[in-house]
Amino acid sequence: MGIVRSKRFKSASEGLDRQKVYPIGAAVALVKEKASAKFDETVDLAIKLSIDTRQSDQLVRGSLSLPNGIGKSVRVVAFCEGEEAEAATANGAIEVGGKELADKILGGWMDFDVVITHPGMMKFVGRLGKALGPKGLMPSPKSGTVTDKVAQAVAEFAAGKIEFRNDKEGNVHMIVGKASFDADKLAENISAAIQHIVSIRPTAVKGEYITNLSVSSTMGPGFKIAMPA
Repeated sequence: MGIVRSKRFKSASEGLDRQKVYPIGAAVALVKEKASAKFDETVDLAIKLSIDTRQSDQLVRGSLSLPNGIGKSVRVVAFCEGEEAEAATANGAIEVGGKELADKILGGWMDFDVVITHPGMMKFVGRLGKALGPKGLMPSPKSGTVTDKVAQAVAEFAAGKIEFRNDKEGNVHMIVGKASFDADKLAENISAAIQHIVSIRPTAVKGEYITNLSVSSTMGPGFKIAMPA
């Protein structure tokens, strides 16, 4: 069964050459022009990588603070206790705790975007694999969400630090801002995101690493972009 496109999407896509590759600035201008929803659409960067996702040494995962933020409030929960829990709350965590927080999540509560945990609390977080894993929310040292500096991590993620990981097809999707952002700020975020992915290229990947880049808004069409020089 094919993808059903909305009338808004079809209208925004009319007359566009979907195979054309644009410089980042031109692509951003088109994304902003075609973002016609009544809400402030999120802008997403899609990066296709030539990685073999069956090989653990080729997986791409991490976190990144973009120069201009993402224009979105991020709901962070933290597994920690004592003074660290107090500091995490002060830094923006919407919920902190240990076993009781794990039980709440196991009970179906999922009103959060990021989970951060102290290594000493993994005995509780480890039970949450089936709840958090499918949503890409399981904490990981590689993404900076398993750390002994929980309060600092909470502050960074609450301020818009983004977490990313490749999917099984080798694609990485990253929020890079809102359609209402100034074009220059969106372009700067996109460039920073691409540069970061390049900087963490797995050594096991041979040949061309990034095979396709595209940017789109929530309700708009995607535009292919050229690799920055």
